[in-house]
Amino acid sequence: MRVLVIDVGGTNVKVSHSDHDRTRRFRSGNKLTPARFVEKVKRLSSDWNYDVISLGLPVPIKQGKPAVEPKNLGEGWKNFDFSESFAQPVKVINDAALQALGSYHEGRMLFLGLGTGLGSTLIVEHAVIPLELGQLKCSKSKSFADMVSDAALERLGEERWHDEVVDMIELLSTVFMTDYIVVGGGNAKKLGKLPHGVQRGDNRDALEGGIRLWERAPEVADAGRHVWKVI
Repeated sequence: MRVLVIDVGGTNVKVSHSDHDRTRRFRSGNKLTPARFVEKVKRLSSDWNYDVISLGLPVPIKQGKPAVEPKNLGEGWKNFDFSESFAQPVKVINDAALQALGSYHEGRMLFLGLGTGLGSTLIVEHAVIPLELGQLKCSKSKSFADMVSDAALERLGEERWHDEVVDMIELLSTVFMTDYIVVGGGNAKKLGKLPHGVQRGDNRDALEGGIRLWERAPEVADAGRHVWKVI
C-alpha cells in the first residue's frame, strides 16, 4: 500500500511518501484554508502515485475529524471532507500523535512536540492516546504551552527556556510513569544534551507514523505483529 503522509503545522506543511525519501513542503499560516491546502498538496505530489492518505492536523481529533478549528490556520477545517476532496481514503490524526506513532518502540512512551505550541501523546502497549498537556496550568496564569512554546523561547531566552522544558519533562515522566520520553518538533534540537530517559525524535517519524496508521490487523498466521489502536 502506497501512503501519502501530510503533516500540517502552524508554519509548514510537510508532504512525504512511503516509497520516496524526499519530503516536500510549503508554508501554512492563518490564511491556509482546507480547500487551498488540498489544492497545494495535489500540485506538490502530482508525480507521486498513492493509494491512501494519512493527515496530521494540529488540533484534537474526535471520530476521525477535527474537534475544533486550528488556531494557526485558516477557517473551515472542522467540517471539511478530506476523503471527498482528495478522492482517496484519508485517515485524520492529531499531528503530535502522528509523530508519536512513528517514534514508538515499546512499553510506555510519552511524546512531547516542541514548536508553535506543545503537542503531546501517550502510547501504552501500542494504544495511542492523544493528549492536550499544553492546556494544563503550571501556575495561576500560565500553562505548560505558555512556558515551552515558540513564544516562550523568544520571551525567556534559550537558557531559561531549556530549564523550563527539562522541569516539565521530569514532572510528566513521574506523572505518567514513562519508560521513556521522545521529544520532537522544530525546537527539539535546541535542547542540547537530553536528560536521562529522553530521546530526540527523528525527521522521518511522521512518515513512519503515517504508514503505521494504515497497518492492517494481523492474520492468525502473523500473530506476532501488533495492532495500533488510536483512542
